[in-house]
Amino acid sequence: MAGVQARVLIVARDDVLAGPLADGLDRLGWRTVTARGPYSAIASLNDLQIEAAIVDLRGGDEFVTLARRLQLACAPRRLPVVAMGEPDPSLAAQGFDLTLAAPLHPAQAAMRLETLVRVAVSEEEFELRQETFADRGRPLDLPEADTSPFRVLAIGEPAPQFLALSNALKQNGADVVGAFTAYTAFDYLHERTFDAVVLWAGENPQEAMSIAAGLRRNTRLYHTPALLYMQREAPVTIAEAYHRGISDVASPETPESETARRVAELARSFRRGVTVRQSLEQARSSGLMDAATGLFTRDLFAAHLARLAQAARVRNRPLSVCVLKVADKAEVTAARAGGWLDRAVPQIGSMIGRLVRVEDTAARLAPEVFALALPATPHAAARAAGERISAVIGCTAFEAGEGKSPFVVDFDIGVAEVASPEGVGRALEEAALQAHGRRAS
Repeated sequence: MAGVQARVLIVARDDVLAGPLADGLDRLGWRTVTARGPYSAIASLNDLQIEAAIVDLRGGDEFVTLARRLQLACAPRRLPVVAMGEPDPSLAAQGFDLTLAAPLHPAQAAMRLETLVRVAVSEEEFELRQETFADRGRPLDLPEADTSPFRVLAIGEPAPQFLALSNALKQNGADVVGAFTAYTAFDYLHERTFDAVVLWAGENPQEAMSIAAGLRRNTRLYHTPALLYMQREAPVTIAEAYHRGISDVASPETPESETARRVAELARSFRRGVTVRQSLEQARSSGLMDAATGLFTRDLFAAHLARLAQAARVRNRPLSVCVLKVADKAEVTAARAGGWLDRAVPQIGSMIGRLVRVEDTAARLAPEVFALALPATPHAAARAAGERISAVIGCTAFEAGEGKSPFVVDFDIGVAEVASPEGVGRALEEAALQAHGRRAS
């Protein structure tokens, strides 16, 4: 197995379900390695930089109890473990982060893995921020867990099967709200927070697909899971549904009780992610951030980056830094001379804070220089993140004074991957020199 850059470990006795899943995930960029039993699975974790695991529960009792053993083998790196089998509330107590019904479609698996891995990295980041902020007398606390019934929005025509599913959800303790049209659905989605959405395809599956697409285009709703309740003979294929952002697919032939358990699993996983995001966002109100932009100050960033570098080595994860420097050009020079760039910087910094992932750390190093610490991110992905932020901000016009055309801001970007805790300062210096158009000596 040496040299294989696998991201996902699949544990299965045979290739009946694991084979097609592995092939599909490989094509989607989630390189896989398969283990036939617990011992070979744990050996794989020791040799490879695995980000997540999928366990085929058909393997028997030792597979049902495998999640915690895999997680312990990866500690302190957090390993999301997905069970492939019939959803059962007891599996959460066994340590599984999510259970998805078999057979698992590769596009469905990839979407859920992306979310689970990000949540795992975010949990690691929160632990580190707790230490960094506690050192400065401003400890961060985990928010209280939301133990209220899952909130589910059921969207679609009141067909008998759909009503039966709504009743099954309520019997499982969910709080179900019905919306018969897309317009009503989005009114609810903007007014309230839901843990999951159920879409009834019915005679018009394209409308359900358009609602799912609307969820994925909305930053606030992007992570909300959506289960599609689709007729078996539908013009939309299961593969198309997953590629367009659907989290799970069920048919009227699927027992309502099973579908309700699937929805509950998606909702449970979503709530965990919400809790982690809320935990990380506490930093904004800590009183330690840069007053103008709401970002980490230079000193706070330096202290946290050192801690990130130590953790990256222990957890065997990559870590990159990205420096964004306001690029010099004629209109920016004029705006700087008139004081208008200084006025725009708080908005620019605030935009950067909103454009980074919740697990990333954004800082203001100097009046016109910003930095990002990107955990679990290799060099190429870090550069892509910096370029995306620059492109979005480059589309924003800032005021330049009465009678003058607004100006836009571009960034010079520098990126470096942190090779070791001892080299963290060197990596940041290298990224800064790149952003300033100079080479490291």
